[in-house]
Formats: sequence, C-alpha cells, structure tokens
Amino acid sequence: MAQTLEHLSRKNDTLTSIRGIVRTMKTLSAINASPYEQAAESIEAYHHTVLHGLAAFVYRTGGVSVLSQNIQPNKRLLVVFGSDHGLCGNYNELLANAVTDYSAAHPIAQQHILCIGSRMGNALLEQDLTPDVVLMPPASVDGVGRLAGDIVTRIDGLGRGEPLANLAVTLVFTQRAEHGYQETVTRALLPLDDSLLQPAQRWQSRALPDYSMAGGALLSSLVRNHVFASVFRASAEAMVTENATRLALMQQAEESVDEQLDVVKQELSNVRQDEITNELMDIVIGHLA
Repeated sequence: MAQTLEHLSRKNDTLTSIRGIVRTMKTLSAINASPYEQAAESIEAYHHTVLHGLAAFVYRTGGVSVLSQNIQPNKRLLVVFGSDHGLCGNYNELLANAVTDYSAAHPIAQQHILCIGSRMGNALLEQDLTPDVVLMPPASVDGVGRLAGDIVTRIDGLGRGEPLANLAVTLVFTQRAEHGYQETVTRALLPLDDSLLQPAQRWQSRALPDYSMAGGALLSSLVRNHVFASVFRASAEAMVTENATRLALMQQAEESVDEQLDVVKQELSNVRQDEITNELMDIVIGHLA
C-alpha cells in the first residue's frame, strides 16, 4: 500500500510539472504569434503599394510584352517554409507531401528546392527530395526580413543571365484556415501572373500615372519588391500558423493532462483514505484486545 501511495504521489508530481511546461509553451505560442501577424499585415499594405506601382507602369506602357510572352520555364525553384521548433504535429510532413504532389503534377527539366528549417529538410529527404539549400527559420520578426532578403538574393543568382520568363518560383507554406485549422498553400510567384501585366481599361483616378526613371530599372525594382513582399508575407504567415498550431496542440495537451491529474488525485485520495481507515481499525482492534 505504501508503494502504491508513493507511486501515485510521484505520478502526481510528474503530471503537475508537465502541466506547467505545457502551459508555458501555450503562453509562449500565443505571445509569439502576435508580432508575426502584425508583420504580415504590414507587408500586405506595402505589397499593395508595389502592385499599384506595377499597375501604373503597365498602364503607361500598354503592357509588358517581355514578361507576358508565353514561354515555358525550363528551371524551377521551390521555396518551402518549414518548422524547426517542434511541438506542432505533422507540420513538416504535410508540407513535404505537398511538395511531392506538386513536383509530380508539374514536371520540369531542372528543379531546385530551397528549404527553411533542418527538420523540413529531413521530411523532404524521406520523400526522396534533396533540398539544394537549407536555411534556418527566423527566430524573431526582425529575422523575417533578413530571411526574405536572402531568398530574393538567391532567386536573383539562380536566374542571372537568363530571361525572367525562364525561371519559375513557387512558394510552399501553411496558412490559417477557418475554425482554427491550417492549410497547405502552393503559390506560383514567377513567372508573373498575366493579371498583373494587363493594362487597366480605365485608370482609377483623374490623375494619370507617370514615372521619371528609366523604364527597365523601374520594372526591375517593382518585380524585385513584389518578390520580396510575397516571400516576406509567406514567411510571416508560416510563423503565425506554426505558433497557432502549437497553441492548439498545447491546449489539447493541457486538457489531457488535467484529466489524468483528476484521476490520479482521486486515486491518491482513495489510497490515503484506505490507509487512515486501516490505521484506525488497528487502533480499535488493539484497544479491544
């Protein structure tokens, strides 16, 4: 009986410690998600300005024929935003499956994979996909900008010396869905979508857009900033979703630990009561004897 009481006490202490850890992780996930969400909203406003500038450029030039030619890309870069922090379920495995399905559905002569997170790299290796580069995920909001800049630089290096239409860039990440769920997103970034390159039939204000710098330099800057904003948005959204997923799992874990704690405390109370009853019976029997 003493061993059972000792065992239950030790189990109660262990579950109490686990509950404290789970609650801490739950709190950290809720705190960490907020800055990334604000960053995603901010870059969305910046991206809207960039797209507005691209629309103005296309309106003044009557369309960008160099970018809108129907050229089949011969090279593709897949940028996969995974997680390295754990405690978020099958986050990386779902992304690896999406990359596998996308590669099978869209075969191409030359494919490169840029992976964010070493655990994401291992998940890709299990699918017989070898990433060319593995980068570390951002540890803070400031790291999102640095990561996006690094990815844009690598895209520039991969497509250097070739027409932009020859390079396809696809982003694979997770984003929040309805009712607290997450969904895997596969978004084509380059070549630019035709809807971005078609001039508007009527400009949206009475002041017609114009520019003073060289057209080629302006177009290059607009495309680069469009790529940067898209990569930044995908990275920030992936971090928000990761923390939201971890928060949901920690909530489930906390409920499970609480249920086990209730059972253990009830058993512990019963054992203690039995011991007290036995002690009292021994005293009564000894007195009667």
